[in-house]
Amino acid sequence: MNDLEKLYANTFKGLKERAIVKGNVLQVKPDGVIVDVGTKCEGFIPLGELLEDDINHLKAGDNIEVFVVNLNDSDGFVKLSRQKAEGIRTWDMLENAFNKGLAVDGKITGKVKGGMTVTIGGISAFLPGSQIDLKATKNPDYLIGQNCAFKVININHKGSNVIVSRRVLLEEQRNKLREQTVHQLKEGALVKGIIKNLTDYGAFIDLGGIDGLLHISDMSWGRISHPGELFSIGDTVEVVVLTFNPETGKVTLGYKQKKADPWTSVEEKYPVGKKVLGKVITTTDYGIFIELEEGLEGLIHVSEIDWVEKSIKPSKYFSVGDKVEAVILKVNKEDKKVSLSIKQLKQNPWEILKNTYVVGQKITGRVKSFADFGAFIALDEGIDALLHISDISWLKRIKHPSDVLKKGQQIEVVVLNFEPEKERISVGLKELTPDPWINEIPGKYKMGDTVTGKVANITDFGIFLELEDGVEGLIHKSEIEKKPEEKIEDLFRPGIELTARVININPAERKMDLSLKTMIG
Repeated sequence: MNDLEKLYANTFKGLKERAIVKGNVLQVKPDGVIVDVGTKCEGFIPLGELLEDDINHLKAGDNIEVFVVNLNDSDGFVKLSRQKAEGIRTWDMLENAFNKGLAVDGKITGKVKGGMTVTIGGISAFLPGSQIDLKATKNPDYLIGQNCAFKVININHKGSNVIVSRRVLLEEQRNKLREQTVHQLKEGALVKGIIKNLTDYGAFIDLGGIDGLLHISDMSWGRISHPGELFSIGDTVEVVVLTFNPETGKVTLGYKQKKADPWTSVEEKYPVGKKVLGKVITTTDYGIFIELEEGLEGLIHVSEIDWVEKSIKPSKYFSVGDKVEAVILKVNKEDKKVSLSIKQLKQNPWEILKNTYVVGQKITGRVKSFADFGAFIALDEGIDALLHISDISWLKRIKHPSDVLKKGQQIEVVVLNFEPEKERISVGLKELTPDPWINEIPGKYKMGDTVTGKVANITDFGIFLELEDGVEGLIHKSEIEKKPEEKIEDLFRPGIELTARVININPAERKMDLSLKTMIG
């Protein structure tokens, strides 16, 4: 050994290239770190060979492990690497974990074709899509940046390939939980779980390694249209085990069973005639549903809302959440139905008026609304009377009641019929005056008389002529002199004045027939 070789051996005594040694940080510089590795020559770690956290965290005096890259560096330093030291340690750890089936910690750093990348101690591993979760995940982006535990399922040191699985560990955890959970799954037992999924027919609950179905029919003693009304995904709930089949692993759960069925004591608790206060939970065209207590509801039919108004639209007067007072009408325990009434809380106005109105009595009311067949007259007592279109005038042919009456108009009418048991009263306007067809018209008009009037209406069968006192007569088309090809509507128009001859008077049928033959004027 010559002098140069002896000097080299003494200087780097104890150091070998491609070995991992311990060192002490002497100085942290902008371009790297100077390290004492126990020789007469100091080592240097270039910036590119440092670990990600080294630049911000290393300081003088820190003890670190380094990889010896080169003993005879041109700058007089031993060239060192933190990354290679970390990589070797990580490979050793990964091989040990693979051989012994141990879990390793890593960080999911990105998404690649077929799976995701995982960083483990500076080494990049591949996480296949099938190994990400217990079930195939359409969008696993939410995992990027998360630290998780993995199982090494394949390793190739030469190709620097590492394949890991997250699913294997999740399955192991689920199986352990499942074993613990199975011992608790006895019928009637109370267990806690987390809502995993909601469907139209129920909710799937993770009980700890095993899922159970909470059917919508077992959620509430009352009516619900969707599980989402009571639960949300992620909720922790306590449920009752209804059935468990160890062979199939099928578990059915109940939520409403934690409380007694309110329908079992409904007849005793809600006798007919009892006044109750409930909350509106649903409005429909045929009525409103009232919650009397949790799981127990009743229906107020639209006919039981008001004594007078028969065509009420419930949603116009009631909203979900409103407090409503009602009285129990009927309870059907078997069919789980309770019938309620609001109007029965008040005295029936028809009963109050039973001895008030008599036929022929004159009363005053206000025109409330119209129909094609007549007008409804609001009376002071809160009930409506019907004024039929045929009882408005003795003489005029009225097409619609609004032609002669106005909404809100005060009018005097005569009671024609009163049937409180059927909740109806009919009135007349024309009956305030004598019938002219009996007292006046027969004496005023005779057969053969000549009369003058204005055309009131033209029809296919003839013309209605209104005379000066409001009486109308019909000129049948057979009583009009015209050519066969001529049409009545082409010869006459409403409002023109005509002179006709009386050819028939029938007071009983309130009819007067006229003729224009030889009389057109």
